Amino acid sequence: PPVAGPPLSPAVSSSDDEALLRSDVRTMGALLGDAISQHHGPEVFEKIEALRSMAKASRLAEADAGGSRLGPMVDFVSGLSEPELVVISRAFAHFLGIANAAEAHQRCRRLAEDSRREGAEGHLGALHETKRDSTAGVLAGFLDGGDGSVGRDDLYESLCTQCVEIVLTAHPTQVNRRTLLEKHGRVQTVLTEADRIRQSGTPYERKELDDALRREIASIWQTDEVSRVKPSPQSEAEKGTLVLETVLWEDLPKFLRKLDATMRDKMGEEYGLPLKASPFKFASWMGGDRDGNPNVVADVTREVTLTNRLKAAELFEKDVRELMSLISGNPPRGMNDTCQTESEAMDKVRARAGVESRAPFRSYLNPVATKLGKTADWARQELSKLQGEATPANTILPEDVYLSSDELMDELLTVHQSLVDTGNAVVANGRLVDVIRKVAAFGLTLVPLDIRQESDLHSEALDCITRYLGLGSYLQWDEGARVSWIDQQLQSRRPLLRAGVWNEPGSEEFFTPTAIETLETFQMISEQYEGSLGAYVISQCTSASDIMAVLLLQRDAGVERPLRVVPLFETLDDLNGAPATMEQLFSIPSYIGSLERMKQEIMIGYSDSAKDAGRLAASWAQYETQVKLSEVAKKFNVDQVYFHGKGGTVGRGGNPNTFDAIVSHAPGTVNGQFRVTEQGEMINQNFGYSDRAQRTLDIYTAAVLAEQHTHRPLPSKEFKYMMDKLSDISCEAYRRIVRGDERFVPYFRAATPELELSNLNIGSRPAKRKASGGVESLRAIPWIFAWTQTRLNLPTWLGVGEAISTVLASEDGPLLRKMYDEFGSFNTTIDLVEMILSKSDATIARHYENVLVTDPKAKELGQEIRDIHDETERAVMDLTGHSKLAEHDLLLSRLMSVRNPYVDCLNVLQTETLKRLRENEGSEKEDILKDALLTTITGVANGMGNTG
Repeated sequence: PPVAGPPLSPAVSSSDDEALLRSDVRTMGALLGDAISQHHGPEVFEKIEALRSMAKASRLAEADAGGSRLGPMVDFVSGLSEPELVVISRAFAHFLGIANAAEAHQRCRRLAEDSRREGAEGHLGALHETKRDSTAGVLAGFLDGGDGSVGRDDLYESLCTQCVEIVLTAHPTQVNRRTLLEKHGRVQTVLTEADRIRQSGTPYERKELDDALRREIASIWQTDEVSRVKPSPQSEAEKGTLVLETVLWEDLPKFLRKLDATMRDKMGEEYGLPLKASPFKFASWMGGDRDGNPNVVADVTREVTLTNRLKAAELFEKDVRELMSLISGNPPRGMNDTCQTESEAMDKVRARAGVESRAPFRSYLNPVATKLGKTADWARQELSKLQGEATPANTILPEDVYLSSDELMDELLTVHQSLVDTGNAVVANGRLVDVIRKVAAFGLTLVPLDIRQESDLHSEALDCITRYLGLGSYLQWDEGARVSWIDQQLQSRRPLLRAGVWNEPGSEEFFTPTAIETLETFQMISEQYEGSLGAYVISQCTSASDIMAVLLLQRDAGVERPLRVVPLFETLDDLNGAPATMEQLFSIPSYIGSLERMKQEIMIGYSDSAKDAGRLAASWAQYETQVKLSEVAKKFNVDQVYFHGKGGTVGRGGNPNTFDAIVSHAPGTVNGQFRVTEQGEMINQNFGYSDRAQRTLDIYTAAVLAEQHTHRPLPSKEFKYMMDKLSDISCEAYRRIVRGDERFVPYFRAATPELELSNLNIGSRPAKRKASGGVESLRAIPWIFAWTQTRLNLPTWLGVGEAISTVLASEDGPLLRKMYDEFGSFNTTIDLVEMILSKSDATIARHYENVLVTDPKAKELGQEIRDIHDETERAVMDLTGHSKLAEHDLLLSRLMSVRNPYVDCLNVLQTETLKRLRENEGSEKEDILKDALLTTITGVANGMGNTG
């Protein structure tokens, strides 16, 4: 909600970037106010301003024990009509949305200014040499400021072989509609252009930009922020991969060009990035993740893989046709009309183009572009057949299209080599290199899909098979019998079932509907072409048989090259039992023999382990489990790769400081290979805009490089003792409330919008794995999402304070303080908890209780939880030595001080809306109240910077 401000103008000096940010936000707020006044009248605008003024005043007032600082706001909001609740909620939500766009632009503005400053200081300026979390900074640190133990050859080898794989997931945490994200992106474009002309632009140029910004803000206000329809898995996948097509398709090769230049600058001209090096890969769960999502079936995965191939073929065809126009020349000939440089690659080009061709490279690439176009047409044809449409008369066959990225790569490398051989290296290393690097990163499938499914469903499918074969019930066998039987089947290689037998008459006696879908999934896997699929992830994996079952089902379905089988260890018990499970598995010859290049991938579940045991106990279990698993892998000569299943929030394993998060991993567990999920709102925050995407790629590259060459000893025996003690105390304290207190579930359901979150159409997957059940069956995302809305953020800190205060009060207090100073992983965890506590607000949480909780026992628990929250704040500050929370993070403090009043308004609006909604269920007011509620949920998420 706006304060009148000037249009974009040259009045503010570009050296004062904070002033520029304030000017941008003030300008857009004023434009939003204009739109509101125009469409709803000045009376509504005055009410918005009145509520905003109250919120600012309440933040200036001293918060007393009763939380009465919110009183005037509460009284004001209680007098609003339902339509006014919607409009005023929209105003605050949209203001925070455009403020996010301005802050995103501010980050890009600072990056550009840093590059200019570094260039002026004599640095290359491609990447950020003065930043410790940039690849240029890491190289400078080792080569210029190190002790000489890490040489350029070591660093070069690491950069050429390391790989970060970003796995985009469809977890429902992106609350903003795609339409609004696109509009926010255009706002950032206008702000970027405004920076360019701020000092030298003409009045006309400034007026054009003012009008463009006014149009975007007016359009944002008139755009529905509520998703009216729950997305299908297909639309979810299309939305999720949009960032690859619109941003990363060009910005990944741009970043790699900067990385290549930085490597040459810091290490020598001969240390450039090899053409086929692939520091980044991308994958996706969208359309492949069927864990708890009955909407993802075999045909959905078929459709998404074909759609991805179609997009990739169209993008590459466009690129190759661009190359045809750029590389239009003909190597110069000598007096005897022959090329002066003999070249096998050039001979290959001329063999296709014809010896008389005046544009041999264009002639060579034309069939490549044509074949890519045919590949796109083939994908469309297959999609039409899948959707039941008539097959075209001129059917395109698979052998007539590109199915392997190696074939396309060979074509492009031939052109590159022939250009180099004929004295045209400067041309070869232009746009052609970018396209070659795209092939290395994206392949012909844009992103391969991982398949994910619960272990119980594989067991159910095998049970149906064994009963059909008259072998008894697999589900009734013990673990030893299961492993022994699967081992025998893997060694015999005889098929257990004929394909499709589960659909034949009479089969329903043996095959359940869920087992049929599971078997259809494996049949679908067997039909996929190279690169369409990546890993098969097994959620709720607890035993060796869970892993072997997936290998057997792939083999029985006729999968020629089985997908790598990736166990996901999620709960505290699963993590603790994982080393024994893998040791048993690696002892079975039929399994160890199935590993391609003796490589085993293991996924660590950060979200569910934190929901199970609390953040502190979970983080230690994750650390220790990876150390023990690496020891097991080393014993069996297995190359172990970890897949980190993290969310955007701290409560789900996230860390806004990506560099420190990676470097603080246990030594010997990353080793240049880092696979991690990126989901929901974090996809757009990290990769949705060009400059930010390149910076994110730089941070990942720098972190994985630094991790390989930064000596970090494993925690000492006394630190392990201390971590075990803290973990035990915190886990018991967390579970005592969440699992052991009968008041907790009624309190959680009443005091948060958890029950209403299912109405927010931001994901295709249900909020629960099972329709019934309490907190334990709730997915980690709505669990975190609900607590974020009330600003209590309970899952991140519950149990931490009791563990710290108990130990500090004991004889082990000095050891705990020493560990905070010396053990990086623990220090990182505590600093994250402190950051979340600084963003929390117990006064807001108390207001939710006052308005929404009626059960006296639940109210008692609410007071107890807030007391624990306050005690946790004191314990964390005691350990860190800070006089106030996050006092070292001035940027966060400044950011939250600006945002808090606006988020306060949304919280007060949300509680009033929830109260009315629960009182008017089934009435004519229900629909408009739901709109108001969903708008406040979006607004709070925008204000806090995250959801789940």
